[in-house]
Amino acid sequence: MPDRFGRIVLAAVLVLLALYVAQPYVTALLFSAETPRAVTARGDLAPAEATTVALFERASPSVVHVFAQAAAQGRALMSLDDEDEQGQGQQGGTQTGTGFVWDAAGHVVTNNHVVQAATQSGGSISVRLSSGEVVPARVVGTAPAYDLAVLQLGRTSAAPPLAIGTSADLKVGQSVYAIGNPFGLDHTLTTGVISALQRRLPTGEGRELSGVIQTDAAINPGNSGGPLLDSAGRLIGVNTAIFSPSGASAGIGFAVPVDTVNRVVPDLIRNGRVRNPGIGIIAGQEATAARLGIDGVVVLRVLRGSPAAQAGLRGVDPQTGEIGDVIVGIGTTPVHRLADLTAAIQAAGLAQAIDLIVERDGRTRTVRVTTADVAENRL
Repeated sequence: MPDRFGRIVLAAVLVLLALYVAQPYVTALLFSAETPRAVTARGDLAPAEATTVALFERASPSVVHVFAQAAAQGRALMSLDDEDEQGQGQQGGTQTGTGFVWDAAGHVVTNNHVVQAATQSGGSISVRLSSGEVVPARVVGTAPAYDLAVLQLGRTSAAPPLAIGTSADLKVGQSVYAIGNPFGLDHTLTTGVISALQRRLPTGEGRELSGVIQTDAAINPGNSGGPLLDSAGRLIGVNTAIFSPSGASAGIGFAVPVDTVNRVVPDLIRNGRVRNPGIGIIAGQEATAARLGIDGVVVLRVLRGSPAAQAGLRGVDPQTGEIGDVIVGIGTTPVHRLADLTAAIQAAGLAQAIDLIVERDGRTRTVRVTTADVAENRL
């Protein structure tokens, strides 16, 4: 009896072991999907997804890819195209970026730094439209102090201009959408929120752009000049820079506020340059002033016939090196550095009387000056 029971148990164990070993083969034989599987109905997109999809479909036809080719010089004529690690970006002296259609006349807005090398060297600029067509373009005007440039397409694009919003009522935390061509990848959409407002961003000519929008939407090389949109699909900024030691997106991107863009671009279209409120001085270097223990903006030189000259401001004596006037305030606003002074004058606008608080020979006085249109590398 015990022997018979043992044999039964052993047989059962062998059967179970055989089933265990055979199970994968049996499952594969019986349940393998050797024909296309039936598609499961998804249902409607979530409201947030549908909104984002509609926004991209509406705005992306107005976004273009900008190629700025610097004129070949010297040994560059004998060299092969240089590529970065991704094979994108700088290729044979070509700077790529993003732009967007501004009006029905075929004007395109982008960053100045995208086209600067081509502009300075007499190179060529072309634009690839959302349809894939490549058309030539020329620079209508640039504003380095705002990192903005306006191009004119060789022939009018059928793409509609982007809707314009305002940056005056933006809130930290609201959703934003960036469309661009990062690393040469056409029409890429990234999303995020406004991380901060009223940032300051260094631009050209020793100036700082105030009121800059900070966002965590991924902005990479190639996104420069592209639109930053709100959830209604309106333009609220122009993507201009990232803050990253490696050059890749690190969650901190910056955009020129649309209220600034909407003021500067019409000037560039009309005059080829932006009207630049100033008083007609050349400021001394901040580093030198700091080493001398000076808190304020040193007037290095006063331009002849300028509002500053008419108001009697005095620069550094070229013979003795003696410091003349130091601007320490405008009205009740203290001025510690050049960015403070430029921001206050920009806020005042053209043909406006401002009260400068000036120190000379240890004494402080108030000088009234009327702002005027000055060259962009002057103040």
